[in-house]
Amino acid sequence: MKKSRRKFTAAFKAKVALSALKNQKTLGELALHFELHPNQISKWKQEFVTNAVSVFEKPKSKPDEPAVALKDLYAKIGELEMERDFLKKSLAKLDRLV
Repeated sequence: MKKSRRKFTAAFKAKVALSALKNQKTLGELALHFELHPNQISKWKQEFVTNAVSVFEKPKSKPDEPAVALKDLYAKIGELEMERDFLKKSLAKLDRLV
C-alpha cells in the first residue's frame, strides 16, 4: 500500500527552520520531534536563510497602474448615462400623454 505524500505549510517549514537556526537541539533531535528527515530540515534551513533578505526588501510596485481598466469603466459610465437619458425622455413623453 502506498503512503500518501505529506504536504507542509509555509508556516510549519518556517517553524522548523527557525528551530534549526536556534541550535538548541541537534538535527537528529529536531527530526524526531517534527517527524522529518534531517536532510529535509537542512534544506528548509538553507532555503530560509537564502530567502531571508526578501523579508526586508521593499516590494516593487507597478507605477500608476490601476487595478481596474479605466477604459472599461468609462465605457460603462457612458452606457449608463445614455440609458438614463433615454429613460428620462421616455418618462417625459409618458407624463405628457397622461
